[in-house]
Amino acid sequence: MQIQFSDRSFQYGDGIFSTIRICHGEPQLWSLHWQRLTDSMQRLGFNAPREDVVLSQVRAAISAPNLVLKVLISRGQGARGYGTLGINEAEIYCWTAPMPDYSTIRQQGVTLGLASMRLSQQPLLAGIKHCSRLETVLLKREAEQSQYDDLLVCDQQGFLIEASAANVLIWHQQQWWTPDLQQAGVAGVLRQLLLEQKLVSVQPLSASLLSEVPALALCNALMGVVPVAAFAGRQLDTGPAAVLQQQVDELLQEV
Repeated sequence: MQIQFSDRSFQYGDGIFSTIRICHGEPQLWSLHWQRLTDSMQRLGFNAPREDVVLSQVRAAISAPNLVLKVLISRGQGARGYGTLGINEAEIYCWTAPMPDYSTIRQQGVTLGLASMRLSQQPLLAGIKHCSRLETVLLKREAEQSQYDDLLVCDQQGFLIEASAANVLIWHQQQWWTPDLQQAGVAGVLRQLLLEQKLVSVQPLSASLLSEVPALALCNALMGVVPVAAFAGRQLDTGPAAVLQQQVDELLQEV
């Protein structure tokens, strides 16, 4: 795989990607990954490739039963400048990595704090997993320098958005809530599955709520649901997340 200097994803971050769990040689939750890719390409005005073209490249990249696979779709090759006229064909890139071992954190949970940085609000890009990820890089850098496993981050208005590489779930009033991502953040495919199965509801959530909720969880397509053992030094109840984790594991076996 070789990326040309003229590739828009390399030049401007003008591309999108999805990180897929390969389970038993198959791309898990492919329909949801493709749904997000399609929606993102439409919103960004890409000349979108067909699903069968992308899926054939995904399958060609699979070299073991259990892997992490990243599929990146660039707007394509372009001349110097930001303009998009004359760019007719998207570029598709796929590569794999070993599947991380999440067994310890899935059982014991993670510790979280609250990031000092804030995400910008941009509804035109909100929800899209685009390649312009400098905010996420800064968030991860802050997390690595903190005492916690990861950090939650808010937008400019103080609404809770996500963690560095996962969506956040809040156990409040005996039900699971996840932040509204219409202004910022990445809409994860596992989050989407939870919404479709009505296991989670969307609600604008203020960071002030974090001081009183009894339980939190993180989720993404690779690790599933992970309990939060403590937030900002306050111990949390991991029981509700463990129940949700089992529900999701069973659901993933079915799909």
